[in-house]
Amino acid sequence: MQPFTIVRGTAAPLLAANIDTDVIMPKQFLKGIDRNGLDRGVFFDLMWLEAGVPNPEFVLNKPGWRGATFLVVGENFGCGSSREHAVWGLKQIGIRALIGSSFAGIFYDNCQRNGVLLIQLPEAQLRKITQTISRAETASISVDLPAQQIRLADGETIAFEIDELRKQSLLLGLDAIGTTLQRAEQIRRFESRHLADNPWL
Repeated sequence: MQPFTIVRGTAAPLLAANIDTDVIMPKQFLKGIDRNGLDRGVFFDLMWLEAGVPNPEFVLNKPGWRGATFLVVGENFGCGSSREHAVWGLKQIGIRALIGSSFAGIFYDNCQRNGVLLIQLPEAQLRKITQTISRAETASISVDLPAQQIRLADGETIAFEIDELRKQSLLLGLDAIGTTLQRAEQIRRFESRHLADNPWL
């Protein structure tokens, strides 16, 4: 996975509550045998009108937020099914972090496994960020994971909390397997000792 250290980019507001994984990645895009091309499905029903033209009212189609790196989202983002395709698609369109007040549990874990940072903030801090990034001219922010800070366009910083293990995995670009393999030598030593102590196994 791509390590996450200090990332700068545009943050787009997508503030409706309870946006589920079927909205993020509709079911018709789950037919492939690999992860390729999922960027075409992300927010498909919001992104496109029936005539097949971009919906000018959807934030990611607006000039100031097109190609956003971050999404500031409403509560319970990622609820619904457990489809990991939703996270794969978000990554493919360039989303590196989601900032919100609450996220669905399985979606939260899927983001962690795929290198997408989730930042949970109290409502007051989320409102401050939303007010700032809702204007295209001040929508550029930076997320500093080592310092656990978001820096807004006006220079204000907002601290956030994150589990230390999740933080280290993101900083190093490691999924669960990569994290385990960091201890490969310890695992081999344990296996050798265990088999020596239990030769009947």
